[in-house]
Amino acid sequence: MAEPVTWTIAALTEWLDAVIAGSLGGEIWVEGEISGLQRHAASGHVYFTLVGEDTGDGAPPKLAVTLFRWNKDLVNLQLRRAGGAVRMGDGVRVRIKGSVQLYPARSQYQLRMTAIDPAFTLGNLAAARAELLARLGAEDLLEANRRHVLAEVPLRVALVTSVGSAAYHDAVEELRAAAVGFEVLVVDARVQGQDAPESIVAALARAAALGPDLVALVRGGGARTDLVAFDDEAVARAVATLAVPVWCGLGHEIDRSVVDEVAHRSFKTPTACAAAVVERVLEAGGRSEAAFEEILARADHRLHTAGQRVGRRSSAVALRAGARLEHASHALEAAAHRARGRTERRIATVDAHLDAAARTVVEAPFRRLDRAAVALERAEALRRAFDPARTLARGWSITRTADGTLVRDATVAPGTELVTAVADGSIRSRVTGADPSTGTVAADG
Repeated sequence: MAEPVTWTIAALTEWLDAVIAGSLGGEIWVEGEISGLQRHAASGHVYFTLVGEDTGDGAPPKLAVTLFRWNKDLVNLQLRRAGGAVRMGDGVRVRIKGSVQLYPARSQYQLRMTAIDPAFTLGNLAAARAELLARLGAEDLLEANRRHVLAEVPLRVALVTSVGSAAYHDAVEELRAAAVGFEVLVVDARVQGQDAPESIVAALARAAALGPDLVALVRGGGARTDLVAFDDEAVARAVATLAVPVWCGLGHEIDRSVVDEVAHRSFKTPTACAAAVVERVLEAGGRSEAAFEEILARADHRLHTAGQRVGRRSSAVALRAGARLEHASHALEAAAHRARGRTERRIATVDAHLDAAARTVVEAPFRRLDRAAVALERAEALRRAFDPARTLARGWSITRTADGTLVRDATVAPGTELVTAVADGSIRSRVTGADPSTGTVAADG
């Protein structure tokens, strides 16, 4: 019995390589999505994993890929001939060519890449983009963000981009250079790589929560595959359904991403996007200035027209006023003439009354004095006739009590002091008795 053959690892590896090469017929084309791409700076080699479609068991098949430096130059030439639209990076679906070999150090097989098919990648991107646009159109999301009314003067701008990138600096400098008082709210986001879609969606939500007038989503230029995040369905839906107008400035000059199609407005570069925001604000200011100038012009025209109307009316008023004044002057002269006539007649009548009154005033005192003199003479005669002194001189007397009460009859109480006036003096006495029946009074002098 022959002794079994013992294989060395190197021999086994060589045999397996020969079997694989013989079975596959040399180099083969393989498609999948790039993951974990690393560029080794020292050696110049590129390493990544090619991930296949999920077979349903939760673990998609994977193939390790190595692109050696001497093959990388050929691959890069193929990419440049395709217009530079494809750039190898995580999340990019590619069709690559190479030979399957075992890697002894890890006991695993790998694909040693030698070529790439850019048309495959671009075709897949275009097909996926077209399919996504059709779904969004069926859900009426292509125009959803455009329905938002943008502020006439959007000064509060939320800038969603990778902070520190060229796109960030271009947009910020463009807004600041305008010197119109923009308030720029910067929200950082990853804009390239496998985690870019999730980062952009979260950044858009944070930006909308800041209450801006406008969200500007910008990224610098690059290969078409560098912008795959902007063809992502989650990012497209986030832009379409955001409650704030979204303007995007993505650095590609040929193709349009899905985000371009669903955004409120899209521009070729971050600078162009920021410049459009500045232009809108300046145009609003220009409209305000033009409206103000129009108001001034209309006001000046109306003032001039009103001035002419006032001038014409003033002239008419002056003419009517002159005619009325002349008429009033004639009427006043006639009234004055009539007043003078009435006044002169009234004065003549008054003068006559005054003359008669003057005569009455002058003559009346004399007549009254004459009458008073006659009355005085009569009163003097009466006074002399009834003068008590003359009566006393004829032998009569007048008796009063001590307090001056005139004694008219004999009813005088005894003891009353009496004063009897005679022609040449008075006699004092005291009543001792009285007889009223006879009218006799007894007095003791």
